[in-house]
Parts: sequence; structure tokens; C-alpha cells
Amino acid sequence: MADGYSINTGQKRTFGILDYVLFSLMFCSSAAIGFYHAYKDRNKKKTEDFHLGGRKMHPIPVSLSLSVTFLSALMLLGTPSEIYMNGTMFYWIVVAMLIATAGAAHIFLPVFYRLNKTSCFQYLEIRFGKVTRTIASILFLIQTLVYMGFVLYAPSLAFEAVTGVSLWGCMFGTAAVCTLYTTLGGLKTVLWTDSLQFCIMIAGLLAVLIEGTKATGGFSNAWDIASDNQRIKFDDFSFDPKTRHSVWTVAIGGSFFWLRYLYGINQAQIQKACSLPTLRKAQVAMWLTFPGRVLIVTLTVLIGVVMFAFYSQCHPVKFGIVNKNDQLLPLFVLDTLGTVPGLSGVFIACVFSGGLSTISSGLNAMSAVLLEDFIKPFCCRSVVKKHGIFMSKALVVVIGVIQFGVAVLISRFSGLILQFSYSMYSITAGPIFGLFVAGMIFPWTNKYGAPIGFLASLAFMCWLGLGALIEKPSGYKPLSTYTSACNWTAVGKSPPVKTLAPIINGSTTTTEESILYDFYRMSYLWYTGLGMIICVGVSLLVSFLTGYMKPSAIDSRLMCPIFDIMFPFLPENILKPLRFGVVYDRNEKNMTKDDSTKYDVEQSLM
Repeated sequence: MADGYSINTGQKRTFGILDYVLFSLMFCSSAAIGFYHAYKDRNKKKTEDFHLGGRKMHPIPVSLSLSVTFLSALMLLGTPSEIYMNGTMFYWIVVAMLIATAGAAHIFLPVFYRLNKTSCFQYLEIRFGKVTRTIASILFLIQTLVYMGFVLYAPSLAFEAVTGVSLWGCMFGTAAVCTLYTTLGGLKTVLWTDSLQFCIMIAGLLAVLIEGTKATGGFSNAWDIASDNQRIKFDDFSFDPKTRHSVWTVAIGGSFFWLRYLYGINQAQIQKACSLPTLRKAQVAMWLTFPGRVLIVTLTVLIGVVMFAFYSQCHPVKFGIVNKNDQLLPLFVLDTLGTVPGLSGVFIACVFSGGLSTISSGLNAMSAVLLEDFIKPFCCRSVVKKHGIFMSKALVVVIGVIQFGVAVLISRFSGLILQFSYSMYSITAGPIFGLFVAGMIFPWTNKYGAPIGFLASLAFMCWLGLGALIEKPSGYKPLSTYTSACNWTAVGKSPPVKTLAPIINGSTTTTEESILYDFYRMSYLWYTGLGMIICVGVSLLVSFLTGYMKPSAIDSRLMCPIFDIMFPFLPENILKPLRFGVVYDRNEKNMTKDDSTKYDVEQSLM
């Protein structure tokens, strides 16, 4: 890659001193927050203080942390590239976020909050037994490690594109700093560094949008250019699940993904919400995340529109300035912000802020799951009681080393990181999501149906995801890009030569497609919903065949009266059968009751 070259002149642009200073300040500030909380909490010995902030956190830092966690550099880099290559249909994801926020705050969060446990997978043991909890926890660890590898790789890719610094060196430095401050301060550090990083992300995105708009002659002009090239589109209402991004695919299919991935049953997010002293405050914090997420997504979409207008007649990948579409935004920053001292540094700090917030949350969450779901139940319970915080910190360090290795492997892949990371995460997200849905919504699910449904869903989704990855069925094509205005002489290259497909007997050659190709063409955004449906369906079938649970025998605190929440205006004679025989008291149906009491459900069932 011709690192740091202007698309038009071929002149090399690099980071200035001010850029490096501003970029470094972000890392130093994050580390300083970690040292501060390590010193402040040096006398605290409970693992609850490390993983849950002592359950005394304030809604503002929690909501800011929830807003940025798992949006990360993947969205900051991937969304503008997505809009550039495929248009604005992806913006319907804000509807999916709204649905997911409501579902998380009022369906899943109340159950976890009352459970009063550090790991969300402890619910599965209470509901279905230790086997189900263990296999789900293992899958979560693998899933999160892979996703964190993507998150570590993405900002390092951007930094390499802007500065030419080694990709592996960037990843190592980021992993080391993030592991350091997470180890020092635990969840409190994660929340406060995320709050700082939220502000940096907004500042960086605004800087790119403002300067990019100036460079394209105003936003209305950029919008017109993008519209003339079919980038502006919001009205694809196709019901075909093979449509990559339709209204239903993004808004409905995406809501399943975001409910699992970001809101409802994400261990890192549940830990943060449960760090608040009352359920009402936890729900308020959850709802406060929605405006922040919409703001970030809107800014990245608008940047994608402006970025396309800027490169509409000279696509940088075809021109050979960058190798991957995911490097388009860093190049755009060089061409628009590179002449203003410090702004490139602000942008790179913005991208790394997204990555750090996700990695730190993942490290803390994985440390909690390893401690609570594996070390405590199987060995060393007495040692954990005395040295739990030390063991938690040691686990963070070990996980940090492993995730660096995973990121190195991921750096060997190519393609749009946003779609690829979504696809890989969705393969495993659906089965895990299905377990919790089967447990909280359907009281008949028993200890045999849940693990069998989970494994059946996982096997099916692995087959679908890996089959689509290996076969790479045709059907989806990015929108057209052009190189008519590229200055090929400036970089010493020749324009590409167009070639025609070979023609045999007067027609273009075709290959016979497998009947599975249509299935493999399913949009990646439906993966989570499909996996959830398979898991719930098989779980219920096996449960009825092996002796289903009696709803009246289930502790109602493990269940969610979903129809009472969704349709509270319905009369009692309609709502009663919709509770499936589970007996709830008044307070359990009123999920927004401001009650700081946390019930230890596990102890009540023993």
C-alpha cells in the first residue's frame, strides 16, 4: 500500500507532532484513570468491586459506557465504507437499536438484576443445570475472543494507513495499554474510560464530517453526488431474506442481532447495568444509550455519503492507494484533515477510543465469566474467596495476551470488516440468545431440551455460516465505482484495462449452481434470529418429548411476563392465559418498580 498518499497529487502525508501528541494523550488519560482507581480501591478485597463497581455506580457513566461498548472501531471504520460501497439502507439499523433497547430494558434486564449474580450464565444453571451453563459459557468466551480480535485489528489497520507504522506493532501497543488499565481498575476504570472515549469519538467524527463537507462543496452537493450514483436509498421493502439490506432485513433481522450482541444478554453490558443500585436506574441508563448510539451511527452514515462524493470519480482501491475498502476512511481523513494540524490525531484517537472501550469491556466480562463459571464451580472456591481480585486481574492479563494472537490471525483476512465481524458473531449469537429466550419466555423448556436445542442451533448455524464463507455464492454485488478522474501519472501507474467475460457459442459462460446457493445467500443480519428460532423450537420439541416443566412449579423470578410488558392495556382475562401458567405477583409484573432489593434466586431454590 502507498501509505499516506493523496488521492489526487500523490504527495505523501504523515502524522505531525501535534497529531502524535493528541493521539498519545488519549492513551495516557485512559491509563491514568486506571492508576487512579487502582490506588483509590487498593483496600477493597471483594470481586464484586472489581467486576461490578461495588454496585454503586452512577447512571451517566454507565449509559455513556453502554453507548460506545461494542460499537467500536468496527462501526467507525466499517459503516462509512458500507455506505460508500452499498448505499444508505444500512441506516435502518437505528430502528433495530430502538427495538433492542426496549427489549433489553424491560424483558431481559429485570430478570438478570433480580438474579443478583456476576455472570449472566449463572441464570442458565439455575434454570437448566450446570451442563447448559458450561457449554454456553465456553461458546461466549470463544465468540468474544474472536470479536475482540476484530476490534483490535480495525483501529490498528487505520493507524497503519495513516502513519505507515507496523500493523502488528499497533495491535501490540493497543492490547498492552488496554490490558493494563483494565487490570488496574476493573469495571470502574472501564466505565470512566468509556465515558472519556465517548467524547473523543463524537469530537473525531464531527471533525471528519465538517472538514469533509467543506472539501466536497457543502453537504447538499455531496448528497446530490451520492444520490446520482444510487448511494441514497431507504425504500427497499423486499421480503426476500436474500436481500442483503432491506428495511425488514436491517430493522427486524438487525434487532435480533443487536438484542443479543449489544443489549439484552451481552455479559459486558449486563455487568454494567447491574452495577447500578436500583433496577429503575439501570433501565434509565439503558434508555439513555439510545440517543448516543443514534448520534454515532448518524455521523458515520453521513461521513460515508461525504466520503463517496469526494472519491466519486476516483475509487482509491482501484487506484491502488489503499488495499482494502476498510482503509477508505483513514485515507479520507488524510485528504481532508491532513492539512489541519492535530485533526488527523483526533480522528485516530476517535477510532482507537472505539476499540479500547470494546476491548476493555470484553476483558472485564471474560474475566468475570472465567472466575464465576469455571474456577469457582470446579475448583479453588476457598482460594477465590481470599484472592478473588488478584485472580481476576491475572485472568485479564492472560486474556489480553490471547486476544492479541487472535487479532494477528484475523489480520490475514480481507473484505468488509463490518459484515465479516457481524457474520462471525451472529453464527454463535443466535444459539446463545435462543437459550435465554427459551428459559425466560417459555416455561415448558426443561434441562434436556435446552442443551439439545442449543447444540442443534449451533451446528446448523456453523454449517450455514461456514458454507456461505467457503462457497461464496454470487448474487450480491457492490455498487459501481469509477476511476475516470484519477491522476495515474502522479503515482506512476497505468489505468486498469477493462476485460470482457469469455463468450462461448454466443453467450457468456455460466456455472451450474448448487441448490444450497440460495440458502447461502441469506443476509447475514438474519443469522441471529434464525439461530434463536432453531434453538427455541428444538428445545421445546425435546422438552415436550422428555417431560416438559410444569409452569406452576417454576420460580416466577426466573421468567418474564412478556405480554404484560408489551400489552399492559389488555384486560386480565386475556393476559392470564398469555402467562402460560406461570404465577407472577404484582411487583414481578411491574418491571419498572423502583426497588433496590436484589433477590438471590439461586439460594431461594435450594
